[in-house]
Amino acid sequence: MNADNENVVLKVPTSDTLHFTLDENNVARVTLNRPERHNAFNAELIAALKGTFDAIAQMEGVRAVVLAGEGKSFSAGADLEYMRAAGGWSEAENIADGQRLSDMLASIAACPVPVIAIAKGNIFGGGVGLVACADMVVGIDGVKFRLSEVRLGLTPATISPFVIAAIGARQAKRWFTTAELFGLPEAREMGLVHVGVADLRAADAQVDAWVDAILEAAPGAVIDAKALVSDFAGREITADLRADSARRIAARRATEEAAEGLTAFLEKRRPYWMKTDA
Repeated sequence: MNADNENVVLKVPTSDTLHFTLDENNVARVTLNRPERHNAFNAELIAALKGTFDAIAQMEGVRAVVLAGEGKSFSAGADLEYMRAAGGWSEAENIADGQRLSDMLASIAACPVPVIAIAKGNIFGGGVGLVACADMVVGIDGVKFRLSEVRLGLTPATISPFVIAAIGARQAKRWFTTAELFGLPEAREMGLVHVGVADLRAADAQVDAWVDAILEAAPGAVIDAKALVSDFAGREITADLRADSARRIAARRATEEAAEGLTAFLEKRRPYWMKTDA
């Protein structure tokens, strides 16, 4: 890691519940670190995730984020002791707590660069929300998902906007209300997981393949392409939306990246953002 990367890392909030690294390709790795609790959320982990993704959004040059969990599971959702304590809080305290969870998920979903998640082990409740906020998800055989809230007398209210966006309203109605356990085949079918693999080594290989593909693309174009989906998904195709899309392609054509990419293609050479050894 070079000196610039070391300075960047110093800007990320520190917490024993979360690990952050930035490699020589400016790929960030964010790892939940409560393995003894299956990486279940508590107040500290929620704050650490939000602070880390807020910091990443302000960093220059980050190309992608890999989100993973130490131990057997990615995340088993909310820590039950934490949730039991919340039962004794006031309504105002519970609203504030729910808002903090929502703000954390929004920070991940709004990350300017692609977020890649590795889904493994037991992923329940809020852990499903984390997966839903990622842009690309690789799932490992044996992973189990459950939107378990109704079994506890709760609802998946805070994570619901993100999960519905990932799997659609029709699927959400089933899994929200039955709290059934489902595995990798169902998760892939509904779009929660993109690729299924046999083990962690294969998952790492898939992550590397996605990262390599991202590194082959122009950094600013990747950010703008992700923003297209965030800004246009679910909207009616109106004249205003089409005009906005025309303005965006005009702005992108005028960039240094576009000039370099097109020139490099015509000159049969690699643009400056590609690794020379690729």
